[in-house]
Amino acid sequence: MKYMLLVYLSEDALTENERMQCYKDSAALSRDLSAGGKYIDASPLQSVSLATSVRVRNGKRLITDGPFAETHEQLGGFYLIDAKNLDDAIAIAERVPVVTVGTIEIRPVLEIPGLPENS
Repeated sequence: MKYMLLVYLSEDALTENERMQCYKDSAALSRDLSAGGKYIDASPLQSVSLATSVRVRNGKRLITDGPFAETHEQLGGFYLIDAKNLDDAIAIAERVPVVTVGTIEIRPVLEIPGLPENS
């Protein structure tokens, strides 16, 4: 089953050196998951200061700078994994490098017909 691991943390939770180490550790985790057949995709996101939110209300497009919601922790990245079950996904989430300073939200992916296949 596919799960999305959403990585939330405060953008100032890590120093620049810690952030660089986190990228290295995340790449290592991704390689390990790939070797076990559980990796689909992963990536950090650019700063929340570069976010743009789009809404359409009553046929009118509304664009605002910034994230959808102001929160203490921001969406910082994701892992898309193929896990046996929720327990397996939880075990993987516990290995995400920033789990000790942030939150990893686990969401099952709803697969709907008609989407393009990954190549």
